[in-house]
Amino acid sequence: MTLKSLVTLATIVLISGCSILGPKEIEVVSKPVQLEIIQPTLPREVSLNTPRWYVVSEARIANPCKATIPFEPKKYDDKGNEKFKRPKTCDLSERDNPDWPVGYTYLDRFLDEMKAQNNGDVVFVATTIGDYKQMTVNNQEIRRYIRELGEVVVYYRNVTMPNGDKAVGVEIEKKN
Repeated sequence: MTLKSLVTLATIVLISGCSILGPKEIEVVSKPVQLEIIQPTLPREVSLNTPRWYVVSEARIANPCKATIPFEPKKYDDKGNEKFKRPKTCDLSERDNPDWPVGYTYLDRFLDEMKAQNNGDVVFVATTIGDYKQMTVNNQEIRRYIRELGEVVVYYRNVTMPNGDKAVGVEIEKKN
């Protein structure tokens, strides 16, 4: 065989490929593809402090304390009036509100207003300034946690949105 016939034979074999052996059956299998999504860092857990609340009402105290006797005697001037007595004594008609009894305080006025609003009942729900501060810190902690969870949700939405669309972020609106 000549070189020319060898090249022709090799070309025919290469061009025909495996068609000489017959057609091969192709098998098509559909499988779900596992997406590789990087997991974001989850927000740190919420750590809340417990404030103390006090409920104060007009209920009688079962065992009231006894009044103490002052150790220093009262001091009087030459005319027999008590010295160092505050507030200054004056006639009720000379006061701004003559209908208020002697010794009427802001607390008394508040209690009277509350009794008028609540059919004579008065109940307080009170807290200390330190406990109020704890509630403020708790509120900020909850807001932080919600914001960070919102960022996680936006991340997952961005990863799973079709056509590369971007998700809308989470915002907290402050109402007036």
